[in-house]
Amino acid sequence: MKVKVISILEDNYMYLVIEENGKKAIAVDPAVPHRFGTLNVRCLFTPCHTSGHMCYFVWEDGCTDAPAVFTGDTLFVAGCGRFFEGTAQQMYKNLTEVLSTLPLETKVFCGHEYTVKNLKFALKVEPDNAKVKEMLAWAKARDDDDKPTVPSSLEDEFQYNPFLRLSEEAVQKFTGKTDPVEVLSILRAEKDKFKKPKERLPTPAMLAFQWALSMSKSETLQGPTDRNMTKK
Repeated sequence: MKVKVISILEDNYMYLVIEENGKKAIAVDPAVPHRFGTLNVRCLFTPCHTSGHMCYFVWEDGCTDAPAVFTGDTLFVAGCGRFFEGTAQQMYKNLTEVLSTLPLETKVFCGHEYTVKNLKFALKVEPDNAKVKEMLAWAKARDDDDKPTVPSSLEDEFQYNPFLRLSEEAVQKFTGKTDPVEVLSILRAEKDKFKKPKERLPTPAMLAFQWALSMSKSETLQGPTDRNMTKK
C-alpha cells in the first residue's frame, strides 16, 4: 500500500491510498470531489437501532420523479426499528426531526419485509383506521403473490404508521400516555411482544384436517392387524 500526498487549495491536503496489487486507489478528504452524474445523496445520521445507523436521501437534478430515502432499520412500512443500541428519545428525533422533514412525496425503501405484521399491529393500535385496513388487505395480497410491499411514501406512512402518529388520540389511548417520547417507547415495547395472529384454516380444510386426525387416532387405538396377530 502506498499513500500519495496531494496539496489542494491553499493549505489543504488530500491523500490517495493506492493498492499495490490491483492499482486501485481511494481518495481521503477530497476537497473538490468529482460528481458521478446528476444523482445527489444526503447522509442522515439516525442512531438507535444501532449506534452508527445511517439513512440515505437520494434525488436527481432536473428529474420529476419523487426522491427516495433508504431507511434501513429505522423506518419500515407501517413500523420502526427496535431500539437495540439506542433510546426512544433518539428514535423520536430520527422519525420526527430527520425523516419527517423530507418531502412528503419521498419514496421509502426499508431494509426488511415486515409490512403485514406491522399493519396487524397498527390495526390493534387503531382498530378504526380505515387506511390501515385497506393497506393490510393490499399487503396480504402482495405477500400471497410473493411481491414486495416497498416502496411506500412518507405521505402514506403518516396515515397508517402508528410510530409516526404519536399525537393521534387512538394511539395515545392505546399507550395510556400523551408525551410523544413515552408514547413511542410504549408502542415499541408492545410491538416487541406482539405476535402475528394465526390465520384460521378455511372451513373445508379444517374439517379435512380434523377427519384425518380422528382416523389416525382410530388406527392407533385398534392396534396390530389380525394378520399380525395370527402370524406363527
